[in-house]
Amino acid sequence: MENTTPDALPERIRMRTAAFSVHIFTALGAGIALLAMLEAVREHWANMFGWLGVALIIDGIDGPLARRLDVVRRAPNWSGEVLDLVVDFVTYVFVPAYAITASGMLLPLAAPLLGIGIVVSSALYFADRRMKADDNHFRGFPALWNAAAFYLFLLHLSPVISTLIVALLIALTFAPFHVLHPLRVVRLRWLTLWLLAAWAVLGMYTLANDFEVGAPITFGLCAIAAYIIGSDTVIRRMKALKS
Repeated sequence: MENTTPDALPERIRMRTAAFSVHIFTALGAGIALLAMLEAVREHWANMFGWLGVALIIDGIDGPLARRLDVVRRAPNWSGEVLDLVVDFVTYVFVPAYAITASGMLLPLAAPLLGIGIVVSSALYFADRRMKADDNHFRGFPALWNAAAFYLFLLHLSPVISTLIVALLIALTFAPFHVLHPLRVVRLRWLTLWLLAAWAVLGMYTLANDFEVGAPITFGLCAIAAYIIGSDTVIRRMKALKS
């Protein structure tokens, strides 16, 4: 309970200001999304992903900051959860959806329809109260379209294959399988964090070289993605076989 004596007033104001600043920091992600969109419109794709990477950093920092400063209690008039979802939607979904549909990597007739499919399915996913399992795994493909777009640019696949992959990911949004949350899943967290750090280094190298990287870098990035997507399924099946 906060101290209500007059001498404590400046401290209360300072703490509440600090708490509200976390909301501002989270909302800054929406401004970063605008910068990413401007780069996407210019077809500066590596720069776009660079700004989306900045948004990822903000998204990774604001939660621990909010808990440390007790934002829920000290700035209760603003919902950090709603704010986070709004910013996540534009950075994880909307800007990447534009990149996927406008970059020419999909079949021309399918591109706008799949773009609509991305944003509609993701909006439904974000509103789904079952989007996370009890162990903090995501249910289905977790609308990580920024990552999906990154890999489509990295792999330089044919329009037919890219179109099929995007359609499959839209369908998998509501599929009954679990995807690892890199920061919140406790199991093998040490390994996940090391792989996440390796992915960040490889990703920055890839963007610095405008996606023109060799097979070892591509393989490393794909292997880490396979771990994030498939590790829970593999572990569950191994446990089932042992039992």
